[in-house]
Amino acid sequence: MGRTVMPYSQVIESERERLKPFRRALSKEDQQAFDRLFDRAKMHTSAGVYMASPWPMDTILISICLEHGKMIEEILGKLKEKKP
Repeated sequence: MGRTVMPYSQVIESERERLKPFRRALSKEDQQAFDRLFDRAKMHTSAGVYMASPWPMDTILISICLEHGKMIEEILGKLKEKKP
């Protein structure tokens, strides 16, 4: 029999749980930012499932970077619109 693969949403939560000591050491403001990072990673669950990497943090971090890149592009677009 093959081994059971944990659902990707649980993989993300498992990684978040693993980093709980780090999160606890952060200020309240940074804890909220930390939580938002993992929320952004969940936006790419289908890609994470497809990847099925033995190193899930790679996929989580790429998902976070992708969302941040999109945010930066959106902000730059708005700044360009405001230029005379």
